[in-house]
Amino acid sequence: MSLRQFEYALAVAEEGSVTAAAERLRVAQPSVSQQIRGLERDLGVELFARTPTGLVPTVVGRAFLRDAQAAVNAARRARATARAGAEELVGELVVTVQMGFGTRQLPGALGALRRRFPRVEVTVFEEPSSAEMDRLCRRGALDLALMAKCERTPANAHHLGDEEFVVVLGAGHPQLAAERVELRELAGEPWVRFDRDSALDGVLLEVLRDNGPTPTTAARVSQTATAVRWAAHGMGATLVPASAVPSGHEHLVRPVFPAVSQPVIAVVRPVAGPAETALLELLRQETWSEPVAQR
Repeated sequence: MSLRQFEYALAVAEEGSVTAAAERLRVAQPSVSQQIRGLERDLGVELFARTPTGLVPTVVGRAFLRDAQAAVNAARRARATARAGAEELVGELVVTVQMGFGTRQLPGALGALRRRFPRVEVTVFEEPSSAEMDRLCRRGALDLALMAKCERTPANAHHLGDEEFVVVLGAGHPQLAAERVELRELAGEPWVRFDRDSALDGVLLEVLRDNGPTPTTAARVSQTATAVRWAAHGMGATLVPASAVPSGHEHLVRPVFPAVSQPVIAVVRPVAGPAETALLELLRQETWSEPVAQR
């Protein structure tokens, strides 16, 4: 097996066909087909199911591709390190952010990083699940992860600050007259919630369990911006990190009582390179709130 085969398999998985993968990689189609067949032969498994709509990774294929991506990322980092001179870093930086956290801080830090290392390509993924974030960190598939502290937080995590959670209500909601909304006053309120395995839905469940009955679910969404917009249109209340509220919705946002906040941490891969080390320091320089309980 070779890294080239890994890269070909990843391209086929992303494009859904050998032809499209070959065009993206700028190689001949037979070369891609040959490499994929050789890889499957060496592994003794079928990585892709051939369907009428294209190639789809099998269950075994999906597991293989996750590790293949980690191997390709590691190889890119090694090449970048070898080619890097003073202030001339070249390569890709893979950052994963837990959905809803660092929405205001990350763009500024990444902009400063790009000005310092203009030849570094940054890839950012949003991941809702705490368990998946933890798994990716431990596999070494990420250069830097920005996430909420949890039970499985690695020992080498760097605490950046805290994210205060706020409630978003529909226009005309009577609780908007209050400066801070008591969660018990929202008993029986329908809620715009997040995917069941997401960290944000876990926060909502924990908060409401301590302050009222099980929430009535009006809808489930995958993105914080969608939750805010739907709440603004009266579908139900939603609870999100304050920094995740899109511009134009501030008048529908209120802090809650008891106050809710989550510590935000950065996890950098064990042997950190100059790009991720610089990004960590830039994130430290961004404005993060103090823990709500200290105010």
